[in-house]
Amino acid sequence: MAYNRPGERSTERRPERRVFHRRKVCRFCTDSNLKIEYKDPGSLRHFVSEKGKIIPRRITGNCANHQRELTVAIKRARAIALLPFVVSEY
Repeated sequence: MAYNRPGERSTERRPERRVFHRRKVCRFCTDSNLKIEYKDPGSLRHFVSEKGKIIPRRITGNCANHQRELTVAIKRARAIALLPFVVSEY
């Protein structure tokens, strides 16, 4: 395999790959019946990873306002021990 000098273009062509991503939609905006409450740890667990970290907005698909509400609710639920801060498995 020959390496190119800086500024030179590669002579090898890579095949074009098409990647289709489904548009993520905020589930709280679409369904007005869903509420974000710190007292409901069952619904908040969908937005927390196995290790106890809050899943980011780019993965969950939430809008910025609902993601902020969600993080506050998760932190409140952690403070009163409804959700764990860290999950450790021994």
